Amino acid sequence: MKIPISVLVVIYKSNGEVLLIERADKANFWQSVTGSVDSPDEDFSAAAAREVSEETGIDVQSLPANSLRDMHHQIEYEIYPQWRHRYAPGVTRNTEHWFSLLVPDSAQVQLAPREHVAYQWLPFTEAAKKCFSPSNGEAILKLFSARQSRSD
Repeated sequence: MKIPISVLVVIYKSNGEVLLIERADKANFWQSVTGSVDSPDEDFSAAAAREVSEETGIDVQSLPANSLRDMHHQIEYEIYPQWRHRYAPGVTRNTEHWFSLLVPDSAQVQLAPREHVAYQWLPFTEAAKKCFSPSNGEAILKLFSARQSRSD
């Protein structure tokens, strides 16, 4: 059974492009990297790095220090009914912790074919609009809003 605690990782390049991946089990469901923790005590940063590696083949450990950043934001949402069977009976809500990952322009993506069938790099505003989940779009916009505040 899955644990109803997860991470979302917005992967982006310095030019403002964001990586979106299309789910294999739901056509046209574009999203950032997401995934549940493996155990209740798994560190959220470790879970984020693991999910990035599993879903995109990008090795966070090989990137410069501080490429993976905790956005210090979490949300709680209702688990879509079609995915509730993955959780213990009666579990209907999930808590998601947001991260960002800056990758080099040359980053290569290798999808896990059982999980995702396509990927694309989009300008952040387009990526935010294309996300199936409104909160995923909000995470992208929050990241770029925060980046602009730091550069002012």
